[in-house]
Amino acid sequence: MIGKMILFMMIKHIFQKEPVLSIATCLAIISAFFVPPDAEYLGYIDFRTLAILFSLMTVMAGLRGQGVFDRLGHALLSHTRTTLQLTVVLVGLCFFSSMLITNDVSLLTFVPFTFVVLNSLNASVRSKLLLPIVCMQTIAANLGSMLTPLGNPQNLYLYGKSGMDMSSFVLLMLPYSIISLVLIAIWAVWLCREGSDIVVTHSAANSEPDKKLIALYGILFVACLLVVLRVLPYGVAFVAILVCTFFADRPTLGRVDYSLILTFVALFIFIGNLGRIEAFSGWLQNILAGHEVLVSVLASQVTSNVPAAILLSGFTDNFRALIIGTNLGGLGTLIASMASLISYRQIANEVPAEKGHYFAMFTISNVVFLAILMGAWALI
Repeated sequence: MIGKMILFMMIKHIFQKEPVLSIATCLAIISAFFVPPDAEYLGYIDFRTLAILFSLMTVMAGLRGQGVFDRLGHALLSHTRTTLQLTVVLVGLCFFSSMLITNDVSLLTFVPFTFVVLNSLNASVRSKLLLPIVCMQTIAANLGSMLTPLGNPQNLYLYGKSGMDMSSFVLLMLPYSIISLVLIAIWAVWLCREGSDIVVTHSAANSEPDKKLIALYGILFVACLLVVLRVLPYGVAFVAILVCTFFADRPTLGRVDYSLILTFVALFIFIGNLGRIEAFSGWLQNILAGHEVLVSVLASQVTSNVPAAILLSGFTDNFRALIIGTNLGGLGTLIASMASLISYRQIANEVPAEKGHYFAMFTISNVVFLAILMGAWALI
């Protein structure tokens, strides 16, 4: 009895800590009962996507560990004098940085940074700005990241599957990025319409960065870009990054989000098996035909956009529509983009009494943004 209780508690803890990975693993296991494991399973796995994902996460973890992004934020904040300037910097950091360092890393870095900055202001200004700015940062990170293949995991995956070149991908998402930036700017101006002068104080970094490590990660990031651009073989970059990090900055390997990689593997197995079940495969293909964007948006609301992208990509070749749909689908519910949970957890930890207010603000603003961008898609 005690052993069963311990096992139950362990499983419960795993589900609470890694819900997407847990669900993906369960789906992969269930699908294996319908399609028993065989040699074709290995063909399900997109090793290129996994290698690039690991490489990017390792490089970003290394740069974040050296405080590169925090120092960038401090440098920009040194020039802020009004609440509008402060809002633009904090939200702009998330919007533009997410294009290269991913929406997850952007929020992991700049949302805690925002709490530190706003805590230095007087209570009334902090109370007015905190929830709207964090909400804007979350939307900005999810929408800024949609412009590039590097911005988020589903873009990286769909970019590889589609065979598109970088310029085609950027041009595809550029109209939505411009509209998003305009909407965020309008929100910022409205929020700070009664703005006032402020003095932002912040402490210096606790330790000096290792310039050699920063240079190394800069070179490794260029290697990642060359792989994404299909100039450098992904295997070469993967090995180089693994070896260099192991010998130069081993602790960084422990900060990589391996659960995301395992989630991809589980989903690859699940979708691969579904594709071999003719009844389901035919049904999903019929639903998707001509409705890829709408189905992608709806699927993202309940599964999040990364699993939705992997699932639907197995049943349609219209990757351009999937790219648009899963990126816009990151708006809406709290789980539509799992990166949004990062901000919510920060709010719940820092100001638990306000988490209900934040959730309502987040949901309403996301629905408004989604409705406007879906209207733009219909016109485009």
